[in-house]
Amino acid sequence: MYIVKDIIEPDFGCEGLPEGEEICCEVILEDKENGNESVIKVPDAELYKKNIDIGSQVRITDGKIFADD
Repeated sequence: MYIVKDIIEPDFGCEGLPEGEEICCEVILEDKENGNESVIKVPDAELYKKNIDIGSQVRITDGKIFADD
């Protein structure tokens, strides 16, 4: 079980998003059990679809992030 500590959205500057690529955010997670932090990359659209934001409790299964309801 993890807590989302921060979500860092990429800055593509004036070049914009490269064609054919999806926006991926760095999600900073804190392990609730031992307090260790880790960072994973998650498509921005997936975070919105799963309603994951800073402060959300999540789990990681098979490399995918899920909101822990």
